[in-house]
Amino acid sequence: MSIDEPRPDLAEPPPVSPSKAIADVRVRAPTRGNRRLERFLDAVNADPQVKAWWLVSAVNAARRLGMSDHSWVHIQIVLNIGLRLGRLLFRRGVVPSVVTDYGMTERDAEVVIAAGCLFHCIGMSIHRQDHERFSLFLTADKLGGLLAGSYDEPERTVIASDALHAIIGHRRDGAPFTIEAGIVRVADALDMTRGRSREEFESGRQNIHSLSAYAIEEVKISPGRDRAVRVEITMSNSAGIYQVDELLGMKLRGSGLEEHIEVIARIDAETEQRLITVFRI
Repeated sequence: MSIDEPRPDLAEPPPVSPSKAIADVRVRAPTRGNRRLERFLDAVNADPQVKAWWLVSAVNAARRLGMSDHSWVHIQIVLNIGLRLGRLLFRRGVVPSVVTDYGMTERDAEVVIAAGCLFHCIGMSIHRQDHERFSLFLTADKLGGLLAGSYDEPERTVIASDALHAIIGHRRDGAPFTIEAGIVRVADALDMTRGRSREEFESGRQNIHSLSAYAIEEVKISPGRDRAVRVEITMSNSAGIYQVDELLGMKLRGSGLEEHIEVIARIDAETEQRLITVFRI
């Protein structure tokens, strides 16, 4: 799996009305016959309030704060990464927490992962600071209704509770204690290619965050040999080491999945004086 999606350019005038901005928004992910996941994604895609949260989060991040992309494109990329990570991990014997603790299935774990990915940063629609907590408040009132077509009680509350844990667990000091929350945490950090920081970088807002993200050319996620997952990152410049070690490394080291995911970053540049050619986590 290689990660690369076109990003909406929210900085270019004139802005369109909210209804027009979200008219064609739809997140997509391979469900592989998981009917509960399909029904959940259909419910999310049919909900204009969810899409409005994504829109406001995107505007707040990109236009008002000069940050990296937090639009529905980021949401879809994180969703696809999360499901990819989960399936690779489960295939190699990593048991989801809903299976261990509730006797549910890997497919139920996929719904938890999807919900965590879809709602992890909607709190950006309120404020950047403490946005993970705001995401909890908004999601708590919405998620039960979106899951109603897939689950009855008490399973619905179990899925919603673990999804809410995944949302708060993706913050820097989130300390996730479920497999699914660890997956959401790492998936969020893996949306790091230059497309996410393009607007910030090219508009002149150049700092270590935008420079390091702009150096990331490609992220490839595949089955590992010694570990369940192998993440290969191609960088055009060693500035990308900050993105890999400080941001991804921090999220991975607090995820509970450290022993299952291998990260290898390589610099692919002919002109740079290479201080390091390969960096591993």
